Amino acid sequence: MIETGLLLTRQNRLLSIAAILDVFETVNKFFSSTGQPKPFNITLLYLENEGNSNADMLMGYPSEPIQTAAAKKLILIPAFNTDDIKQAVTQNQEFLPWLIGQYQNGAHIATFCTGAFLLGASGLLNGKVATTHVDACNGFASAFPAIKLRADKTVTEDTRLYTSGGATSTFHLLLHLVQQYCGKDIAIRTAKFFAIDMDRDNQSYFSTFQPARNHNDELVASAQQKIDNNYCEGGTIEEMIKDIPASRRNIVRRFKQVTGITPIEYLQQTRIEAAKKLLVQTDKQMTEVILNSGYSDPKAFRKIFRKAVGMTPSAYREKFHVN
Repeated sequence: MIETGLLLTRQNRLLSIAAILDVFETVNKFFSSTGQPKPFNITLLYLENEGNSNADMLMGYPSEPIQTAAAKKLILIPAFNTDDIKQAVTQNQEFLPWLIGQYQNGAHIATFCTGAFLLGASGLLNGKVATTHVDACNGFASAFPAIKLRADKTVTEDTRLYTSGGATSTFHLLLHLVQQYCGKDIAIRTAKFFAIDMDRDNQSYFSTFQPARNHNDELVASAQQKIDNNYCEGGTIEEMIKDIPASRRNIVRRFKQVTGITPIEYLQQTRIEAAKKLLVQTDKQMTEVILNSGYSDPKAFRKIFRKAVGMTPSAYREKFHVN
Protein backbone atom coordinates (compact mmCIF):
# COMPACT_ATOMS: atom_id res chain seq x y z
CA MET A 1 0.00 0.00 0.00
CA ILE A 2 1.28 3.44 -0.97
CA GLU A 3 1.28 5.82 1.99
CA THR A 4 -0.14 8.98 0.44
CA GLY A 5 -0.35 12.38 2.12
CA LEU A 6 -2.53 15.23 0.86
CA LEU A 7 -1.58 18.63 2.26
CA LEU A 8 -4.40 20.79 3.57
CA THR A 9 -2.59 24.02 2.85
CA ARG A 10 -3.86 27.43 3.87
CA GLN A 11 -5.84 29.02 1.01
CA ASN A 12 -6.17 25.66 -0.73
CA ARG A 13 -8.58 25.29 -3.61
CA LEU A 14 -11.26 22.90 -2.40
CA LEU A 15 -12.09 21.81 -5.95
CA SER A 16 -8.47 20.71 -6.38
CA ILE A 17 -8.59 18.65 -3.19
CA ALA A 18 -11.92 17.12 -4.20
CA ALA A 19 -10.59 16.08 -7.63
CA ILE A 20 -7.48 14.48 -6.13
CA LEU A 21 -9.47 12.52 -3.57
CA ASP A 22 -12.12 11.50 -6.09
CA VAL A 23 -9.61 9.98 -8.51
CA PHE A 24 -7.58 8.10 -5.89
CA GLU A 25 -10.72 6.86 -4.12
CA THR A 26 -12.11 5.65 -7.47
CA VAL A 27 -8.91 3.72 -8.15
CA ASN A 28 -9.08 2.21 -4.66
CA LYS A 29 -12.65 1.08 -5.40
CA PHE A 30 -11.55 -0.56 -8.64
CA PHE A 31 -9.21 -2.75 -6.61
CA SER A 32 -11.49 -3.43 -3.64
CA SER A 33 -14.36 -4.43 -5.93
CA THR A 34 -12.31 -7.42 -7.06
CA GLY A 35 -11.08 -8.33 -3.60
CA GLN A 36 -7.64 -6.75 -4.04
CA PRO A 37 -6.06 -4.46 -1.44
CA LYS A 38 -6.44 -0.75 -2.05
CA PRO A 39 -3.23 0.70 -3.53
CA PHE A 40 -3.45 4.14 -1.87
CA ASN A 41 -3.71 4.81 1.85
CA ILE A 42 -4.65 8.49 1.94
CA THR A 43 -4.00 10.73 4.93
CA LEU A 44 -4.88 14.43 5.15
CA LEU A 45 -1.98 16.45 6.53
CA TYR A 46 -2.24 19.79 8.30
CA LEU A 47 -0.15 22.09 10.46
CA GLU A 48 -0.36 21.31 14.16
CA ASN A 49 -1.23 24.86 15.20
CA GLU A 50 -3.98 24.89 12.58
CA GLY A 51 -5.99 22.11 14.21
CA ASN A 52 -7.89 19.61 12.09
CA SER A 53 -10.95 21.77 11.35
CA ASN A 54 -10.26 21.63 7.61
CA ALA A 55 -9.79 17.88 7.76
CA ASP A 56 -13.13 17.51 9.53
CA MET A 57 -14.85 18.84 6.41
CA LEU A 58 -13.54 15.86 4.41
CA MET A 59 -15.16 12.95 6.20
CA GLY A 60 -13.85 9.43 5.91
CA TYR A 61 -10.14 10.19 5.66
CA PRO A 62 -7.68 9.97 8.54
CA SER A 63 -5.87 13.21 9.31
CA GLU A 64 -2.79 14.15 11.26
CA PRO A 65 -0.42 17.10 11.70
CA ILE A 66 2.79 16.98 9.69
CA GLN A 67 4.76 17.42 12.91
CA THR A 68 3.85 13.86 13.99
CA ALA A 69 3.00 12.26 10.63
CA ALA A 70 4.69 9.05 9.57
CA ALA A 71 6.86 9.08 6.43
CA LYS A 72 4.93 9.20 3.16
CA LYS A 73 5.73 7.61 -0.18
CA LEU A 74 3.63 10.06 -2.19
CA ILE A 75 2.81 13.66 -1.18
CA LEU A 76 0.20 15.75 -2.98
CA ILE A 77 0.02 19.56 -2.95
CA PRO A 78 -3.30 21.05 -4.17
CA ALA A 79 -3.80 24.31 -6.02
CA PHE A 80 -4.23 27.64 -4.25
CA ASN A 81 -7.55 29.50 -4.44
CA THR A 82 -6.08 33.00 -4.57
CA ASP A 83 -4.46 35.32 -7.09
CA ASP A 84 -1.99 36.46 -4.42
CA ILE A 85 0.26 33.41 -4.70
CA LYS A 86 3.15 35.13 -2.92
CA GLN A 87 0.99 35.60 0.16
CA ALA A 88 -0.26 32.00 -0.06
CA VAL A 89 3.31 30.68 -0.11
CA THR A 90 4.22 32.86 2.87
CA GLN A 91 1.26 31.51 4.82
CA ASN A 92 2.37 27.93 4.12
CA GLN A 93 6.11 28.27 4.79
CA GLU A 94 5.86 25.89 7.74
CA PHE A 95 5.31 23.04 5.29
CA LEU A 96 8.65 23.63 3.53
CA PRO A 97 11.13 21.99 5.95
CA TRP A 98 8.85 18.97 6.21
CA LEU A 99 8.57 18.66 2.41
CA ILE A 100 12.34 18.87 2.04
CA GLY A 101 12.86 16.21 4.69
CA GLN A 102 10.28 13.89 3.14
CA TYR A 103 11.89 14.25 -0.29
CA GLN A 104 15.34 13.55 1.12
CA ASN A 105 13.89 10.36 2.62
CA GLY A 106 12.70 9.19 -0.80
CA ALA A 107 9.18 10.58 -1.10
CA HIS A 108 7.63 11.51 -4.44
CA ILE A 109 5.97 14.96 -4.43
CA ALA A 110 3.24 16.00 -6.88
CA THR A 111 1.85 19.52 -7.16
CA PHE A 112 -1.27 20.60 -8.97
CA CYS A 113 -1.76 23.89 -10.79
CA THR A 114 -0.52 26.82 -8.64
CA GLY A 115 0.53 24.42 -5.88
CA ALA A 116 3.82 24.36 -7.79
CA PHE A 117 4.69 27.69 -6.17
CA LEU A 118 4.95 26.03 -2.77
CA LEU A 119 7.23 23.32 -4.11
CA GLY A 120 9.23 25.99 -5.95
CA ALA A 121 9.74 27.86 -2.67
CA SER A 122 11.28 24.72 -1.15
CA GLY A 123 14.20 24.87 -3.61
CA LEU A 124 13.67 21.22 -4.56
CA LEU A 125 12.73 22.18 -8.13
CA ASN A 126 15.87 24.23 -8.78
CA GLY A 127 17.50 23.00 -11.97
CA LYS A 128 14.51 20.76 -12.69
CA VAL A 129 11.63 20.91 -15.16
CA ALA A 130 8.23 22.15 -13.97
CA THR A 131 4.96 23.66 -15.14
CA THR A 132 1.99 25.43 -13.56
CA HIS A 133 -1.20 27.21 -14.61
CA VAL A 134 -0.55 28.91 -17.95
CA ASP A 135 -1.63 32.30 -16.65
CA ALA A 136 0.69 32.00 -13.63
CA CYS A 137 3.78 31.08 -15.63
CA ASN A 138 5.26 34.57 -15.87
CA GLY A 139 5.00 35.01 -12.12
CA PHE A 140 6.47 31.57 -11.57
CA ALA A 141 9.42 32.29 -13.87
CA SER A 142 10.06 35.58 -12.11
CA ALA A 143 9.87 34.04 -8.63
CA PHE A 144 11.95 30.95 -9.44
CA PRO A 145 14.47 31.68 -12.22
CA ALA A 146 16.50 28.55 -11.36
CA ILE A 147 13.60 26.27 -12.34
CA LYS A 148 13.30 25.08 -15.96
CA LEU A 149 9.75 26.22 -16.60
CA ARG A 150 7.87 24.46 -19.42
CA ALA A 151 4.79 26.62 -19.70
CA ASP A 152 3.45 24.57 -22.60
CA LYS A 153 3.40 21.27 -20.74
CA THR A 154 0.33 19.74 -19.12
CA VAL A 155 2.42 17.48 -16.87
CA THR A 156 6.11 17.29 -15.95
CA GLU A 157 8.15 14.72 -14.08
CA ASP A 158 11.72 15.22 -12.93
CA THR A 159 13.51 13.22 -10.23
CA ARG A 160 10.47 12.23 -8.15
CA LEU A 161 8.90 15.69 -8.51
CA TYR A 162 5.71 16.16 -10.53
CA THR A 163 3.83 19.28 -11.59
CA SER A 164 0.70 19.94 -13.63
CA GLY A 165 -0.82 22.81 -15.51
CA GLY A 166 -4.06 24.52 -14.59
CA ALA A 167 -7.55 23.25 -13.86
CA THR A 168 -8.27 20.06 -15.83
CA SER A 169 -4.55 19.35 -16.18
CA THR A 170 -4.91 18.09 -12.62
CA PHE A 171 -6.57 14.99 -14.04
CA HIS A 172 -3.71 14.38 -16.44
CA LEU A 173 -1.19 14.36 -13.61
CA LEU A 174 -3.47 12.11 -11.57
CA LEU A 175 -3.66 9.67 -14.49
CA HIS A 176 0.13 9.84 -14.80
CA LEU A 177 0.50 8.90 -11.14
CA VAL A 178 -2.12 6.16 -11.37
CA GLN A 179 -0.32 4.65 -14.35
CA GLN A 180 3.01 4.81 -12.56
CA TYR A 181 1.75 3.09 -9.41
CA CYS A 182 -1.05 0.87 -10.73
CA GLY A 183 -0.27 0.25 -14.41
CA LYS A 184 -1.60 1.45 -17.75
CA ASP A 185 -4.77 -0.67 -17.72
CA ILE A 186 -6.00 0.98 -14.52
CA ALA A 187 -5.02 4.41 -15.84
CA ILE A 188 -7.07 3.82 -19.00
CA ARG A 189 -10.01 2.57 -16.95
CA THR A 190 -9.78 5.69 -14.78
CA ALA A 191 -9.58 7.95 -17.85
CA LYS A 192 -12.73 6.37 -19.25
CA PHE A 193 -14.54 6.68 -15.92
CA PHE A 194 -13.81 10.43 -15.72
CA ALA A 195 -13.99 11.01 -19.52
CA ILE A 196 -10.43 12.36 -19.66
CA ASP A 197 -8.53 12.66 -22.94
CA MET A 198 -5.22 10.99 -22.09
CA ASP A 199 -3.36 12.32 -25.13
CA ARG A 200 -3.37 16.04 -24.30
CA ASP A 201 0.15 17.11 -23.33
CA ASN A 202 -0.01 20.79 -24.28
CA GLN A 203 -1.83 23.58 -22.45
CA SER A 204 -0.47 26.59 -24.32
CA TYR A 205 -3.64 27.27 -26.29
CA PHE A 206 -5.55 27.87 -23.04
CA SER A 207 -3.27 30.71 -21.98
CA THR A 208 -4.13 34.40 -21.83
CA PHE A 209 -1.30 36.92 -21.70
CA GLN A 210 -1.78 38.89 -18.50
CA PRO A 211 1.40 40.88 -17.85
CA ALA A 212 2.22 42.17 -14.40
CA ARG A 213 1.12 45.78 -13.95
CA ASN A 214 0.77 46.08 -10.18
CA HIS A 215 4.33 47.29 -9.70
CA ASN A 216 5.92 50.64 -8.95
CA ASP A 217 8.70 50.64 -11.54
CA GLU A 218 7.93 53.67 -13.70
CA LEU A 219 10.61 52.79 -16.26
CA VAL A 220 9.12 49.34 -16.83
CA ALA A 221 5.58 50.75 -16.89
CA SER A 222 6.69 53.24 -19.56
CA ALA A 223 8.20 50.44 -21.66
CA GLN A 224 5.04 48.38 -21.29
CA GLN A 225 2.87 51.29 -22.41
CA LYS A 226 5.01 51.96 -25.47
CA ILE A 227 4.81 48.29 -26.49
CA ASP A 228 1.05 48.14 -25.84
CA ASN A 229 0.47 51.25 -27.95
CA ASN A 230 2.77 50.42 -30.85
CA TYR A 231 2.94 46.60 -31.22
CA CYS A 232 0.67 46.62 -34.28
CA GLU A 233 2.92 48.98 -36.25
CA GLY A 234 5.49 46.27 -36.91
CA GLY A 235 8.49 48.06 -35.42
CA THR A 236 11.32 46.47 -33.50
CA ILE A 237 11.56 46.57 -29.73
CA GLU A 238 14.52 48.94 -30.01
CA GLU A 239 12.40 51.41 -31.95
CA MET A 240 9.57 51.24 -29.43
CA ILE A 241 11.65 51.91 -26.33
CA LYS A 242 14.29 54.21 -27.83
CA ASP A 243 12.94 57.30 -26.02
CA ILE A 244 13.15 55.76 -22.56
CA PRO A 245 16.02 57.44 -20.65
CA ALA A 246 17.97 54.31 -19.70
CA SER A 247 20.41 51.92 -21.31
CA ARG A 248 18.96 48.91 -23.08
CA ARG A 249 20.76 46.61 -20.68
CA ASN A 250 19.21 48.35 -17.68
CA ILE A 251 15.74 48.27 -19.22
CA VAL A 252 15.99 44.55 -20.01
CA ARG A 253 17.24 43.74 -16.50
CA ARG A 254 14.53 45.69 -14.72
CA PHE A 255 11.82 44.60 -17.14
CA LYS A 256 12.54 40.91 -16.59
CA GLN A 257 12.83 41.39 -12.84
CA VAL A 258 9.36 42.96 -12.70
CA THR A 259 7.42 41.00 -15.36
CA GLY A 260 9.35 37.72 -15.55
CA ILE A 261 10.07 38.12 -19.27
CA THR A 262 12.25 40.32 -21.49
CA PRO A 263 10.88 43.26 -23.52
CA ILE A 264 11.24 41.21 -26.72
CA GLU A 265 9.24 38.36 -25.21
CA TYR A 266 6.66 40.86 -23.96
CA LEU A 267 6.30 42.30 -27.48
CA GLN A 268 5.94 38.84 -29.00
CA GLN A 269 3.35 37.72 -26.45
CA THR A 270 1.41 40.98 -26.90
CA ARG A 271 1.30 40.44 -30.67
CA ILE A 272 0.29 36.79 -30.37
CA GLU A 273 -2.44 37.66 -27.87
CA ALA A 274 -3.75 40.30 -30.30
CA ALA A 275 -3.74 37.72 -33.10
CA LYS A 276 -5.63 35.22 -30.93
CA LYS A 277 -8.35 37.78 -30.20
CA LEU A 278 -8.69 38.65 -33.90
CA LEU A 279 -8.93 34.97 -34.82
CA VAL A 280 -11.59 34.28 -32.21
CA GLN A 281 -13.63 37.50 -32.22
CA THR A 282 -13.57 38.54 -35.90
CA ASP A 283 -13.87 37.07 -39.38
CA LYS A 284 -10.86 38.96 -40.72
CA GLN A 285 -8.83 37.23 -43.39
CA MET A 286 -5.58 35.68 -42.19
CA THR A 287 -3.55 38.35 -43.99
CA GLU A 288 -5.38 41.07 -42.06
CA VAL A 289 -4.87 39.23 -38.78
CA ILE A 290 -1.15 38.98 -39.44
CA LEU A 291 -0.73 42.65 -40.37
CA ASN A 292 -2.96 43.94 -37.53
CA SER A 293 -0.89 41.94 -35.07
CA GLY A 294 2.33 43.65 -36.08
CA TYR A 295 3.75 40.99 -38.40
CA SER A 296 4.61 41.32 -42.06
CA ASP A 297 5.96 37.87 -42.85
CA PRO A 298 3.18 35.21 -42.89
CA LYS A 299 5.65 32.34 -42.64
CA ALA A 300 7.39 33.85 -39.61
CA PHE A 301 4.01 34.63 -37.99
CA ARG A 302 2.77 31.06 -38.36
CA LYS A 303 6.01 29.68 -36.97
CA ILE A 304 5.96 31.99 -33.92
CA PHE A 305 2.23 31.44 -33.36
CA ARG A 306 2.53 27.66 -33.42
CA LYS A 307 5.50 27.72 -31.05
CA ALA A 308 3.71 30.02 -28.60
CA VAL A 309 0.21 28.56 -28.77
CA GLY A 310 0.81 24.92 -29.63
CA MET A 311 -1.30 24.86 -32.80
CA THR A 312 -1.62 26.70 -36.10
CA PRO A 313 -3.60 29.96 -36.37
CA SER A 314 -6.23 28.20 -38.49
CA ALA A 315 -6.63 25.39 -35.96
CA TYR A 316 -6.91 27.93 -33.14
CA ARG A 317 -9.67 29.81 -34.97
CA GLU A 318 -11.53 26.59 -35.70
CA LYS A 319 -11.33 25.52 -32.05
CA PHE A 320 -12.29 28.79 -30.35
CA HIS A 321 -14.00 31.05 -32.89
CA VAL A 322 -17.10 32.78 -31.54
CA ASN A 323 -19.93 32.29 -34.05
